[in-house]
Amino acid sequence: MTTLRLRPEGPADAGPVRRVLAAAFARPDVTTPPEVSLVDELRDTTAWLPELAMVAEYGGEVVSYALLTRVRLRPERGSDVPVLALGPVAVAPHRQRVGHGTAVVQAALDASTELGERLVVVLGAPAFYHRFGFGPASELGLTGPWAGLGQPWQALVLPPSTSEEGPPPRGEVLFPAPWSKV
Repeated sequence: MTTLRLRPEGPADAGPVRRVLAAAFARPDVTTPPEVSLVDELRDTTAWLPELAMVAEYGGEVVSYALLTRVRLRPERGSDVPVLALGPVAVAPHRQRVGHGTAVVQAALDASTELGERLVVVLGAPAFYHRFGFGPASELGLTGPWAGLGQPWQALVLPPSTSEEGPPPRGEVLFPAPWSKV
């Protein structure tokens, strides 16, 4: 019986991850989807958190991918706060609609909770991300480069590591430079 294996991306996974991203985001008008370059460029920044770059293997093949990277939340008052951005999330076309995307996203979110992270933002399909608890980022007072897109701009408050932690601040989410190319 073949099972799905979830784990952080390792050095040997860069090529297989590129192939999954390229296949999942393929469009006839581009040779290489921007999501492929985004991940390659993020690997060389301080936004990269290797323990939050998750792959799913099925039958020894990398079939899905979910990436959480560091972004900053600039509150209305005070200093910037480190938060996370989810994306890209990709599933190889031949393994879509069987739960591999859900599994790899949940693994990434679980790992971020274990690390004590508090807030994750994503730009994506509300119907998919709602199952994880994401809701409109505007309801949390979060703005950012994609806030004008409405419902796809979403956020998730992760469980606090201590009972004294209050809600995350409101403010603008700032993304590292590689995101500007997507």
